Amino acid sequence: MDKILEALVTSSHPLPVKRAIVRKVVEAAEKEVTEEQCQALYALTTRLILLGEDAFQRQTGQQVQEAYARYHRNEFAHFVSKDFVLGLFQQGYGPLDRRDPVLFDFLHGCLRLLISCPAVLEVAAALQTEVLRVVCERPTPALCARLAVLLADFPQCVPREKGQGALFCQQLVRTMSYFQCAAHQEKELREYVSQVNRVSALLQGIWKAEPAALLPSLQEVFAIISSTDPAFEPSISLASLVQHIPLQMITVLIKSLTTDHNVKDASMTKALCRMIDWLSWPLANHVDTWVIALLKGLASVQKFTILIDVTLLKIELVYNRLWYPIVRQGALVVLSHMLLSFQHSPEAFHLVVPHVVQLVQSLQRDGLPTSKAFLLQFTELIHCMMYQYSGFPDLYDSILEVIKDLPKPSEEKIKLILNQSAWTSQSNLFAPGLMQLAAKSETGKTGLVNLGNTCYMNSVIQTLFMATDFRRHVLSLQLNGSNTLMKKLQLLFAFLTHTQRAAYAPRNFFEATRPPWFTVGSQQDCSEYLRFLLDRLHEEELALRALTEAKPKASEASTADESTTSTQDPGAAHVPQDAHVPQDTPDNTLANSGQTLVERMFGGRLSTGIRCLRCHSVSEKEEPFTDLPLAFCPPQAQHSPPRGAVNGGGESAQVEMGPVTRDGVGPGAERQSPPPPQARSGPPLALPDLVDYMLAPEILEEENRYFCERCGSLQRAERGVRVVAAPEYLILTLLRFSYDAARQLRRKILDDVRVPLRMHLPVHQTQPTHQQEAAQSLSPDSGENQAKKLKPSQREEDLDEREETGGVKQTSASTNGGGPVTDGLREGGESRTEVRTMSYVLTSVVMHSGMSSESGHYYTYGRNMSAVDYEDNSAPTASSNFLPPSNGEQEGLGTSSQSELPSGSCEAEGSHDQSSSDWTLFNDSRVTFTTFHSVQNVTSRFPKDTAYVLIYRRQGSGGACGGGGVHTNGLRLGVEPPLQKELMDAITKDNKLYLQEQELNARTRALQAASASCSFRPNGSDDNEPPGSCGPSGGGGGGGGGGGGFNTVSRLVF
Repeated sequence: MDKILEALVTSSHPLPVKRAIVRKVVEAAEKEVTEEQCQALYALTTRLILLGEDAFQRQTGQQVQEAYARYHRNEFAHFVSKDFVLGLFQQGYGPLDRRDPVLFDFLHGCLRLLISCPAVLEVAAALQTEVLRVVCERPTPALCARLAVLLADFPQCVPREKGQGALFCQQLVRTMSYFQCAAHQEKELREYVSQVNRVSALLQGIWKAEPAALLPSLQEVFAIISSTDPAFEPSISLASLVQHIPLQMITVLIKSLTTDHNVKDASMTKALCRMIDWLSWPLANHVDTWVIALLKGLASVQKFTILIDVTLLKIELVYNRLWYPIVRQGALVVLSHMLLSFQHSPEAFHLVVPHVVQLVQSLQRDGLPTSKAFLLQFTELIHCMMYQYSGFPDLYDSILEVIKDLPKPSEEKIKLILNQSAWTSQSNLFAPGLMQLAAKSETGKTGLVNLGNTCYMNSVIQTLFMATDFRRHVLSLQLNGSNTLMKKLQLLFAFLTHTQRAAYAPRNFFEATRPPWFTVGSQQDCSEYLRFLLDRLHEEELALRALTEAKPKASEASTADESTTSTQDPGAAHVPQDAHVPQDTPDNTLANSGQTLVERMFGGRLSTGIRCLRCHSVSEKEEPFTDLPLAFCPPQAQHSPPRGAVNGGGESAQVEMGPVTRDGVGPGAERQSPPPPQARSGPPLALPDLVDYMLAPEILEEENRYFCERCGSLQRAERGVRVVAAPEYLILTLLRFSYDAARQLRRKILDDVRVPLRMHLPVHQTQPTHQQEAAQSLSPDSGENQAKKLKPSQREEDLDEREETGGVKQTSASTNGGGPVTDGLREGGESRTEVRTMSYVLTSVVMHSGMSSESGHYYTYGRNMSAVDYEDNSAPTASSNFLPPSNGEQEGLGTSSQSELPSGSCEAEGSHDQSSSDWTLFNDSRVTFTTFHSVQNVTSRFPKDTAYVLIYRRQGSGGACGGGGVHTNGLRLGVEPPLQKELMDAITKDNKLYLQEQELNARTRALQAASASCSFRPNGSDDNEPPGSCGPSGGGGGGGGGGGGFNTVSRLVF
C-alpha cells in the first residue's frame, strides 16, 4: 500500500484522479493490514507530512496517517516510540533542523492520535526533559507558541519532577524576555501578539496547576526587568504575564519588594521604567494597577529619589500612549497618578504641557463616545495640575482656551484629589515600625513645628494664614530679591500652601519677628506678638514707601551708570525698590490710597469723647487701631456703676488698647452706665457682652475726675468710645490676664465666653449735613427722612436730641468750647453721625490652655471661608440693634449695641450647622478637622482652655479693595494667586530636599531596626505647661518593629 501511495502522489495524473485514489486508500484502512505494512505506511506518511513538496502531498500524508492510526492504534503507538520522539528533538528529520516548528506540529498531531493510549505516558516522560532543554535554548516566538499549544493540550509533558516545574517556568519567562518583533505590517504584528499570548496562557495554566511555581516565576520577571546590563533590553512581551498574576497578591508582593534591602535603587529604577513601558502592550490588563501599586509602595517607604527619576524619565512616554485608543485608558490612569503625586515641583507637568492642546483637539474631532468620556477625565487632570502650579499664564492660556467649554471640577474636589495623591499622603502599611512616615494631614493644611515654646507664634501665623484676603494679598505682592519681613511672611505663606512637609519649621521667620524683650525658649503672650508683628509690617511698608519716593530725587544727583544699577544699592538689600508696595493694578485698587496692607486689612478707627457733666463741653480724639481689647467687668461692678478704668479687673487700657478713644455728644449728665455683663455668676458671657462693656459710657468721678478747660477745674465727666471706621478683619483680644496686687502675680480669668459665628458692630460714620441731605433725597423714603431731619438753625441744646432715620441713627455735634474735636465740626459747619451695623463672620480663634500668660499652650481654630461667607444676609438694621435709652434717659456718649441684641442671639448665630471640613484645628505640627461645635464647647469641657484672640471677617464689603460678587480685594474667591517663580523655585528646592531627607531617614532607621528595640519614646512636650500639650505631633506614635513580607522571598516583582 505504501508503494502505491508513493507512486500516486509523485505521478503526473490529474489532481482529481489522485484525490479519488487517495480516498480509496483511506477507506482501505478499515481492512486488516500487517504490522510491516502499517510501519511502512506510517514512515511514508511522516515523510509526506514533513517533507512534502506541495500541499497535496502534505495533506495526503495527514489524511492517510490519521485514518490508519485510528484503526491500527497499537501499530501507530509502536511507530511513535520514545526513541522516535527523542530522535526528532535531538537530530531533526532529514534536512529539517531539530528546532523546526514543523516537527512540533507533527508531534502534536501524533500525540492527539494517541491521546487515549497508555503509550503516550512513556512519550510524555521523554518529552519533559526535551521540552526543558528546548526552552533553555531560547527558541523563537513562533516555536515557543507551538510548544505552548502542545503543552497546553498535553500538560503531562510539562516538566514537574524534582522542582523542574518552577525551573521550566523561570526559563520560559527568560525566553520571553528575548522575544523580538521586527514586523511592521498589521497582520504580522497580530500574529506576534497571538504567539506571545499563547506562551503567557501556558504559564497561567502551570501556575494554576502548580501554585508553588508562581513566586519563582515572578522573581525571574523582576530579575530580568531590573537588570542594569546596557547590552540587554528585555522584551515588552513580558507585559502579557501581568494579567495572569492574581490581584490579591498585590499587597504581599509590593511589601516584599519595597522592603527588600538586596534590591538596589538602580535596579528598582530600571524595573519600574520597564513596567511603565509595558503600557504599550495591547490588551495588557492590570498593568496600570501594578504600576501604580509599585509607585505607591515606593512612596510609602520614602524612596522618593526613584520616584522622581522615573517620573521625569517616563512621563512623556506615558503621555504619548494616550494617542492610541487600545492602551489609552490604562495610560491615563498611570499618567494621572504620576502627575498628581509629583507635587513638589511643576517640572513633570510642564514636560507634557506643550502637547496638551493637540491631544484635546484630536479627541474633540474624534467625536466617539469613548473619546468624549476620556476627554472629560483628561481635562479634570489638567485642571488639577494647573491649580496646583498656577502662575504660568504663558503656558496655560492656550490650554484654557481649548478646554473652556468642558466641565471644570470644583475647588473642593481638586483639593481632595491633590491631597490624596501626594507621595507624602500614601499609606505607610508597607513600612515596618520606625520606617513609617508621618503623612501630611488629611485636611491638606500644613502644621508648624514648635521650636521650643513657640506655640504663641505658630498660633498667630496660622490665624493670619486663615485670613484669606490677607494671605492672598501677601502672596500676590511682587517682592523678588527682597529681604524684608513681608518677604519672609510671603515665603512662609507659600510654604504653608505648597510644601510637601506635614509640618514646616519657621526658624527664619521666628528669628526675624521675635520681639527683643521676648526671652528665647520662654512662653510669651500671643496677642503681644501679633500686635508687634503687625506694627513691624506696617512700619516697614511706610519706610519702604519713603525710600521709594526719595529714590527719584537721589537719582538726579547720581550718574547714569549708577542709576542703571540702582537695584543693587546697599540699602535695597534690606528694603529693596518696589518690594511689597502694592502695584497700581486691578488687584490693588487702593495701592495709592496711602494705606498700608496692614491698615487696609486690620486697620480701623476709634473715637474717644469726654463730656463735662457741668458745662456739657465735649472733647474728642480719633485714633487708629488694629485690635480691640475686651475687658471683663470687675466683680464689684455687678452691684454698682463702673468707676475708673473701663478695663475693670483686666489689664490697663493704655497697655492693651493704645489708641482706643471715644466720641459722644448730648447732655445725659445723670445717665449711668448700663449694667455690665455678669462675669462671675448667672448665665455665661457672650462675646457681644464684652463688646457692649467696652462701648458702654463711663463716669469719671472722685479721683478720676476730668479737668475741663472751659470750667478750669476738675469735674465729673462721661467718657465714651465708639468705632468710626470698621476694619476688614476685626481682631478682638480678651483681656484674661489681670494683676493680683495681693499676691503680686498675674492671674487668668477663666470665665467661659460664648463665641458667636456672626456678630454685628455699630460704626459711627460722620458726614456733613449737606451730604446727608443729598444722600437721603435719593432714597425711596426720602420724604419721611427729610421731615425727621434736624434743621441747621437749631440751637445748641437741641443737639442732644436723638433721631432715627431709615434704619440708621443720626446725631449732630458742635465744638461748644470744649477740647479738640476731630469729626464734630468741620470748617464751622455741622456734621451728622450715621450709625451703621457692620456684620462680621468668625474666621479664627486662638485658644490659651493654662493658668497664666507665662505658661500654658496656644492653639488655633481656623475656618475655611467660602463665597457665601462674604455675603451679608443676616445683619439686622440699625434701628433694631440700637434701642433708645430706657427710663426716659437720653443717649450718652457711648452706644451700647451688642447687649441689645435679642436674647440668645449669640447661640442663634453660632448654631448654624457647619460642615466637618469647614473648621480646622492647628496645634503646632498637628492639624485636624474639627467643627464649630467644638469651638463653642471647648471651655466647658476643658476649663483651662479659653478663647483669647478672635478674628472676624467683615461681610458684604466686597473686600478691602472693592469689588463684589465672587471677587474680593481684586482676587476671585476660592482662587489662590499664582505663585511667583522665585517662591516656586524655593518650594521646589525644599520639597526635593524633604523627600531626600525622608528617604535617607527611612534607610537609616531600617538599618537600625534590626538591632534597635521595637518600641520607642514619642516626642515630648515643647512647652512648659500643661505637660504634653504642645508636642510637635500632638500625640505619641510608635508601634513595634517587624519585618515585612515573606522571609523566604528575597526579591519579588511589583
